[in-house]
Amino acid sequence: KISPWTGRFYSLLDPSYAKNNIPIIASVSEHQPTTWSSYYFDLQLLVFMFPGKCVSRTGPGRVGLYYCFSNLSDARIFIIMYGVTSMYFSAVMVRLMLVLAPVMCILSGIGVSQVLTTYMKNLDVSRLDKKSKKQQDSTYPIKNEVGPPPAHRRCCSPLWAPQPHVASGMILVMAFFLITYTFHSTWVTSEAYSSPSIVLSARGGDGSRIIFDDFREAYYWLRHNTPEDAKVMSWWDYGYQITAMANRTILVDNNTWNNTHISRVGQAMASTEERAYEIMRELDVSYVLVIFGGLTGYSSDGWISTSSCGWCVSGGSTTRGGHIKEHDYYTPTGEFRVDREGSPVLLNCLMYKMCYYRFGQVYTEAKRPPGYDRVRNAEIGNKDFELDVLEEAYTTEHWLVRIYKVKRPGQPRALQDIKLSTEFLIFARRGGRKYFYTFVWVE
Repeated sequence: KISPWTGRFYSLLDPSYAKNNIPIIASVSEHQPTTWSSYYFDLQLLVFMFPGKCVSRTGPGRVGLYYCFSNLSDARIFIIMYGVTSMYFSAVMVRLMLVLAPVMCILSGIGVSQVLTTYMKNLDVSRLDKKSKKQQDSTYPIKNEVGPPPAHRRCCSPLWAPQPHVASGMILVMAFFLITYTFHSTWVTSEAYSSPSIVLSARGGDGSRIIFDDFREAYYWLRHNTPEDAKVMSWWDYGYQITAMANRTILVDNNTWNNTHISRVGQAMASTEERAYEIMRELDVSYVLVIFGGLTGYSSDGWISTSSCGWCVSGGSTTRGGHIKEHDYYTPTGEFRVDREGSPVLLNCLMYKMCYYRFGQVYTEAKRPPGYDRVRNAEIGNKDFELDVLEEAYTTEHWLVRIYKVKRPGQPRALQDIKLSTEFLIFARRGGRKYFYTFVWVE
């Protein structure tokens, strides 16, 4: 029995299907449309050798698809269909760039071969012309200006007369492009596609490499400082990592097919603290984990409209999340902003508060006000707030990962807000006895 098509397959035929009907599918970054920059970044020279026709003074260069259309055969018709359909599907989903890569190599190889063949032939013909001219000058006292051209020259049209200097130049240019493509492919493979996503790196102002190991730091803390039966709520992107490295139960992960379950997590993230607390108690959540890049400039965090938070809002707009209206999180001009001009609904939802808790007191850049988000390039609009249903449990060195503990029902507020920042141990001797006094500075 053949199972029915899922939303991902329908999205290939109708790119707007998932966004309008199943936002959870559209929230996957690999399901986003491919940008033009991604094509050039991944394929470089192949982008120009794939489609059309190259013409110069010395001759036509039939490149890629144009050559296959000009010389139709069963094999070339197959390549044409493969190339066109792969190009379409890769434009719909960026993950299908892998499907486009083989046919790109085939058609670009045909294009490079045709260009080199054309100019190499012209270069050979020009050498034969010089040799024939020398023989003619030494044998005949009078040149035959009217007679037919030699047989080796009749293969070329007079319009495309051999130009040795141009042919040599084109061959050198093509060799340069191929060498550049080799270096580009090696660089992309080593820098973009070989680095683990769990350990991040960047270049400092002096060129030194800076390592951001916040993910492993957070997962190590979860593994050693939380009960074994603790349940962690986070967006599904980090489910596998938490399960494997922290050995803790998570609500949703990369293999969760229950869209309703994912939408409940989205509703909790996009709701106010009071409504989110009801959902978290319903799901028996112990800890909440969020990814935040406002301090370091990590743009793949969970608080941009095209990433987790925006999809939390979209995914939460279901039947059980009737209080969530996606348009309420945007400004009247349709912008997704975190500064003072942002939507009040957005500035008071749980996701915002978990990301920006205590961030309003932090200076991130010189000559910038405290609470300046380096990803959104804006000063946050809601700085002075406290958490009512959560308490900060752990924040990593670069603030990339923030972990909050869900407060127990009925826990006294006075005890909830105590933060131990400094502890003093004083030794005293009275009447021959030793006394230890511990003083705690309470904020």
